[in-house]
Amino acid sequence: MEFISIITAIHNGLPFNKIYWRSLQQFTHYPFELIIIDNASEDGSAAFFEQQGCKVIRNEANYSYPYCQNQGIQAANGKYFFFLNNDIVVSPQWDKHLIEASHQHQLDVLSASGIENMGDKKTTRQIDRKWKRVKNPLKIFGFSEKNLLLMFRIMYGDWVKFCKRIFNKNGLNVVEGIVGNNVMMTAGAIEKLGLWDEKMQSADFDLFMRSKKRSLEIADMKPCHIVLGVFIHHFNRMTVKYAVKPKPFADKKNLIALEEKWSAHDLDVLHPNNATIRK
Repeated sequence: MEFISIITAIHNGLPFNKIYWRSLQQFTHYPFELIIIDNASEDGSAAFFEQQGCKVIRNEANYSYPYCQNQGIQAANGKYFFFLNNDIVVSPQWDKHLIEASHQHQLDVLSASGIENMGDKKTTRQIDRKWKRVKNPLKIFGFSEKNLLLMFRIMYGDWVKFCKRIFNKNGLNVVEGIVGNNVMMTAGAIEKLGLWDEKMQSADFDLFMRSKKRSLEIADMKPCHIVLGVFIHHFNRMTVKYAVKPKPFADKKNLIALEEKWSAHDLDVLHPNNATIRK
């Protein structure tokens, strides 16, 4: 039986955290450790995860995404590393399917699909529009756990049946790309790519670019791919834009824009436009 490490950075967002934790308990196949990097939460979120028996690393300030992911890696004991946002709901056997896809397609870095990317522009646009139609009228009622779950139920109806339909349609087929709210990396990926770049707040896209660059130049790994049959719901930046007013990053001076690292030529060559689906 595999043992996996799930690494999640948080800064408040207790209602999201409770929904996230329940979904992990209900739908994760393999034994797991949840490593929480708490960035000075003030709403009891750190204590909530401690009460669940999770490993909580308490920072005294709010740090950037890549800084936190690297903290989690140092504390992790699993064979596979899953970097998950706290404002998501995972699907049945999400971890098992991602690991199976990793083996089948010989991938060291991969993501599940979601509202942000369903593998093609038409399907992605349709589900994104539906989510906006659901969430926008309900936002006025706030971001309580009850209201968030109402949005979720209206969006999907029976979550298990919805996820089953997606898996039956797409299976373990993959397409180049990344969905930043969930990223799986093997130990081999970290050996080849190194840790997350702590200069990049857009660290998920930077990770894709690094994996694609290495696949072309060294050819000892494939770029990050999205597993189309595995779907993870994301409340889609609601914690940042609406529910939580985050404190400035303590390491803000270290961060650079994506364009400062990757040129327009790099983006043109490495970006996953017109990627083909692999079955």
